[in-house]
Amino acid sequence: MKFSSAPLREFLEIPYERLEELNLQSKEYQDNWTPMAEVEAIRRKYLKGEKRIKAVTVAFTDLEGRLHMLDYDKKYLLDSDHLTFDGSSIRGFTKIAESDLQLEVDWRAFYWMPADIFGPGKVLVFGHVLGRDGKPYEADFRGRLLAYTRDLYREKGIVANVATETEGFLFNGRDAERTYYRTGKFDLISTGGYFNSLPQDPLRQFIDASAEVQRAMGFENEKDHPEVGPSQFEMNYKYATALVAADRIQLYKLLCRQVAHSMDMTASFLPKPITGINGSGMHTNISIGKNGENLFYDGKGENNMSEQGQDFISRILQSADDLCLILNASVNSYRRLDPNFEAPNEISSSSVDRTSMIRIPFASKAGQRLEVRSVGPDSNPYLLIYSLLKTGIEGPEPDAKAPKPKRVRKKLLPGNIYDAMSSHRRSKWVREIMGEGSHIKYLELKEMCAHRCPKELGNRIKRSEIMFHHEVTNQMLWNRF
Repeated sequence: MKFSSAPLREFLEIPYERLEELNLQSKEYQDNWTPMAEVEAIRRKYLKGEKRIKAVTVAFTDLEGRLHMLDYDKKYLLDSDHLTFDGSSIRGFTKIAESDLQLEVDWRAFYWMPADIFGPGKVLVFGHVLGRDGKPYEADFRGRLLAYTRDLYREKGIVANVATETEGFLFNGRDAERTYYRTGKFDLISTGGYFNSLPQDPLRQFIDASAEVQRAMGFENEKDHPEVGPSQFEMNYKYATALVAADRIQLYKLLCRQVAHSMDMTASFLPKPITGINGSGMHTNISIGKNGENLFYDGKGENNMSEQGQDFISRILQSADDLCLILNASVNSYRRLDPNFEAPNEISSSSVDRTSMIRIPFASKAGQRLEVRSVGPDSNPYLLIYSLLKTGIEGPEPDAKAPKPKRVRKKLLPGNIYDAMSSHRRSKWVREIMGEGSHIKYLELKEMCAHRCPKELGNRIKRSEIMFHHEVTNQMLWNRF
């Protein structure tokens, strides 16, 4: 029997330049808060007319920050009234007795993906989680961030802009984190230095390939380079509105992992994967604008920061202990907060001191912002940005009437996850931010992780903190607990 070598069906594959145009056009719907019904009509018409699309990937994020993706057949999705999934299988979501949850598609957050990296014939769209009653699900912080920023815009005309600097490590071999329980080590791909790599070494090839994918997905790239640690990288892109910025964090980590996988390597976002070298952070830059004006800028203020900006900083510092478990979400995160490695573990703000939790970068009027430096790259981006915004705008104010101590001592962030959990558990403000149910579930998940590792962390990375890190997908190991 003779088979034809010609393809039986043609799936969608779009050149990178055209991908960038499409994704930037899509971003405009989010920037302009285009009515959802209007965008949905446009997207449905496109999906019906584009015969080369076979499936739509709907992505959502759980309480700890893991990205989940479901592929829906295009025709099924367009004809379906409800998209349901088993919430009991998602850590931190529902109990078995109340397992059915729904997905609501955010048609504005629509992405065309490079076919050579993610496969042809698919598009990706973010979704929100709804309960059985059709109401927003409390543990879905993407939906809560959308609602909060929408209300800020509609009621006060305020736009929150966010940009992150997400660092990661590149290791030899696929699935290096999953196999760590056997090997007990990571194999560095490069031992070069900061800003230093040959144009065609493996780390540079990975960065170049990932940057091309970023650009095609409308990230509006700025710069990329090897970081301080060996095999460490950072790729920066333009600031965006809060929800777009959070989506980009998830897509950034996804595309880095996928590009590394295609090159027989592993992109890891563990905060401190190797003892004795710098860890990875996710510095989070925030500014607030209204009518095109940066509300954090005042040319006469200290470091050009306005009173509103100083108030925003003060509120975050006031709640720093309580927020620490959100900003540093794993046992491994607290190894990074080591003062011997430029760790931003002081509860203070500064324009020059990089050990301060918050830095005020030297910037122009348009770029005036604050930079929260203590954030780990494994935090839930939606919960992180939602918590920082809500705290900076509405959080508890420092007590100006409280007597100042005669001798001021440096106040440091919690040094381990147990201390962070204690502050988190006691905090009325965090309970108000997260909601009673999510506050309890989040603490339970963090306690499960903490109890797998010795309370006294020591200097050595323990296998258990890698094996059971919430970003490492290993269902077989998780099912044993």
